[in-house]
Amino acid sequence: MVGTWINIGTVLLGAGIGLLLGSRLSERLRETVMQGIGVITLVIGLQMALSTENVLIVLGSILLGGILGTAWHLDDQLNRFGRWVEQKVTGLGRQDHRLQETSRFAQGFITTSLLFCIGPMTFLGAIQDGLTGDFQLLAVKSVLDGFSAIAFAASLGPGVLLSAVTVFVIQGSLTLLSSFLDAFMTDDLIAEMTAVGGAMVLMIGFNLLRLLTIRVADFLPALFVVPVLVWLSNVLAP
Repeated sequence: MVGTWINIGTVLLGAGIGLLLGSRLSERLRETVMQGIGVITLVIGLQMALSTENVLIVLGSILLGGILGTAWHLDDQLNRFGRWVEQKVTGLGRQDHRLQETSRFAQGFITTSLLFCIGPMTFLGAIQDGLTGDFQLLAVKSVLDGFSAIAFAASLGPGVLLSAVTVFVIQGSLTLLSSFLDAFMTDDLIAEMTAVGGAMVLMIGFNLLRLLTIRVADFLPALFVVPVLVWLSNVLAP
């Protein structure tokens, strides 16, 4: 768990620095920063997505996962949770949100939670930390997340701080379950999960650049569909 604690620390530190800087940055500069992050997010997402060895698995996972997430209204539920936390933290009532579908607080929480917890470094780093105690990969991820948290907090506000809780729950759980997960994390499964995660990171990039409005959280079940489709692919393979 050492790597996860380091990651939590860098996210909190980065978000804190970003909040301090945010009020001192002009709107134009913050918009420029977000555009830069959006472009880099697209690059990272594309790089991850191209790791697939079977694009049909990625397609099936995204479609089935999106259908499940939409049926369960995952994006709406996460937005409501983000707004609820914002109200508890800031004391704002519903009327203060001016009926916005997605508050800035909720957007910061959801965007950074997804970015910090989706990707090969999360899965591989957590398993490596849990099995061998080697947290080097998570340490590298922590530095990257810390700098990202600075930029996101400066533009999206305190919701980024809450993503540290998501890192603790998801990454910490992966570390604790590493001995069990290691037997199932085959090379082909890692490749397809990375690709599906990359597709979701691409969605985040499009949202950050305001090119599209995608309910990214509705696609989260795709990460759980991947292992099933990989298993079916291996069973049905000649």
